Amino acid sequence: MKSSIKWQYLRDFFSIFIPILVIEVIFRLIANNDIFDLSLIRIIIGISVIASLLTFIYQMLPNWTRKLITTLVVLFDAIYAIAQLGFYNFLGVYISLQNTSQLGAVTDYIKDFIASFKWYYFLPFIGLFISIMYSIFVYKKIESHDKVNLFKHCLISCSLTVLLVVSYYLTLTMNVFESEITSMSNLNLFLTASNSSYGVSKFGTTMFWLTDVRELVKPIKVENQYLVDNIDEEETVSDNSRIIDDSRWNEVIDNTDNSDYQTLNNYFINQDITDMNDYTGLFEGKNVIFILMESVDDIFVEYPQYYPNFAKIINGGWYFDNNYSPRNSCATLNNEFSGMTSLYSISNICTAKTYSDNTYYEDVFNLFNDTGYKTFSAHDYTEHYYPRNLIHTNMGSGHYYGVEELGITYSDEYRDWANDDEFFSKVLDIISNDTSDGSNYMSWLTTVSSHQPYNVDSVQGNAYYSMTDGTGLPEDVRHYMSKLKILDNALGILLNGLEEKGTLDDTVLVLYGDHYPYGISTNNLNEALSYDTSLDMNAERVPFVIYNSEVTTGVKYHQYTTYVNILPTVANLFNLNYDPRVYMGTDLFSDDYNSMSVFADGSWKNEYAYYNASTGEVKYYKEHYSSSDIQRINSIIQAKLEMSSLAIETNYFNYLENSLNNFDKEISDSELCYTKYKDYYIEEYGDDYDGEVE
Repeated sequence: MKSSIKWQYLRDFFSIFIPILVIEVIFRLIANNDIFDLSLIRIIIGISVIASLLTFIYQMLPNWTRKLITTLVVLFDAIYAIAQLGFYNFLGVYISLQNTSQLGAVTDYIKDFIASFKWYYFLPFIGLFISIMYSIFVYKKIESHDKVNLFKHCLISCSLTVLLVVSYYLTLTMNVFESEITSMSNLNLFLTASNSSYGVSKFGTTMFWLTDVRELVKPIKVENQYLVDNIDEEETVSDNSRIIDDSRWNEVIDNTDNSDYQTLNNYFINQDITDMNDYTGLFEGKNVIFILMESVDDIFVEYPQYYPNFAKIINGGWYFDNNYSPRNSCATLNNEFSGMTSLYSISNICTAKTYSDNTYYEDVFNLFNDTGYKTFSAHDYTEHYYPRNLIHTNMGSGHYYGVEELGITYSDEYRDWANDDEFFSKVLDIISNDTSDGSNYMSWLTTVSSHQPYNVDSVQGNAYYSMTDGTGLPEDVRHYMSKLKILDNALGILLNGLEEKGTLDDTVLVLYGDHYPYGISTNNLNEALSYDTSLDMNAERVPFVIYNSEVTTGVKYHQYTTYVNILPTVANLFNLNYDPRVYMGTDLFSDDYNSMSVFADGSWKNEYAYYNASTGEVKYYKEHYSSSDIQRINSIIQAKLEMSSLAIETNYFNYLENSLNNFDKEISDSELCYTKYKDYYIEEYGDDYDGEVE
């Protein structure tokens, strides 16, 4: 029978609204987001806005077209929600359109990605089933008018849409919808889509996708809200104070008009200058080798019977047992970048690759270059994923050695990698050739043998598979442990090679894992580890150790830390000429160090609590923080994340270096001019002339 316009309108509206709402509710339940949170009201209103707009368009289309569009919209929404669940499980963050640079790598491990899905991740398809049933049964009961009063429909749709849009805006701005402990407002989050994990939690998958598309097409810049801790504080100078002359920097600030650069100048120059301490210069004059260990987690620590070389390093070094390398959309390169620069990467893009032309005069290579060290970096794989040759060169690496130049056997197939033991043998040859004159060196090595996949046969995965016979461990874990054995062999080759050369005592090793082996489920990892990787970001826990056979004595440190603290710690240990304020990390041996691990979405963890930025919830282990304490911690973290992103996006450190150098050149030219015409100026102005040249 023929229906009224009102019923026809409601039919089309709810054909969209109900299935998408079902998908969003199922998603929140699976993602462990509070179903009774006020953000669900915002999600319901957002779905209503979408349904209202589509319903208006539908009035100009025949029934079959409406059904087709509705089915396609709901199908896409369900697939997108399922994909987000899978990405979060696999990578630790929700996917964003800003990280399309990783699509090439994703296609290589698509089988591992799909295999990681849990069966209930596909429950959002219930929404699609409801949509199909709705179109079959409801459309038969409520038929369309032959002629539609477009004016009346437009009036209804426009009025409802305006009301819904205003209501949605209120959910972004009203205090009742804001968490009292978060530092990022709902409105700023909506405008920037900068935090995918928090955005999905607060807006739902459907609206986050729309904001993500809008951000990709037309980014919106919002004013950075950052916290300056000590701008009005009077610093106390002691014998351990690190004295830095800011006259040049202040001159640069006075002559800078760019608002972004001024924001960054004001932020960095007002950060704390950490004092020197008992560890300052402890390794001064020694060589240093940084080793970024591919996909290494605490299995490498908890099975010393299989990995004696790494056990030797841990037992004789400084081991930080609460170190985390948080996953993000480009975990290996982003976490390598953060270790080299002590900046937080932009979590939803492959930062160093996207901004490969950037320079960082305070990164690890340049600090050692300025001290007269020979520097080089190496990786035993190709440029297929990441252009390290360009990135490392722009960061100051004296030379980058890829797998071809190293002459190492490797496979292009995403299964069989190069062997790290062969890699480290080649590195020893490079060290012998480059330092035959007795000069100090600094090198950065990134390994590859322990990379996934783990659920299929491979050269590395099978090489020592029998080593774990009788353990009862899952097959993928055993393949992984076989790959770790190759890395351990490589470490043995390095240690023995340095000892044979008589330089082991004069060399410091700094090792950390880039991320945990996320190709293995947390359930399977739990069978091999002494802690539950599914709780409180425990999966992100990876080894970090500093070793020197002459100085370190096998100490275990329990403070919470991440890769951003590595560079300032090493810079202090080697007594390098550096400014602690331009780093987001802190020297771990400083009295100013605040024990804390910060994750990609702004979550954090320490001895006292775990704060989940996606849900806004705090889990306490010991004493409780006040709401103001939590808010202050979140503000400081948000400032660091925002300022890191802005510095990277604007190539700030290139600007700062050039500006400081130009200032030095002007002073030098002025002094040269005075020297050349000194007699004239003294004759003109007298013996007390102060040397200032106009």
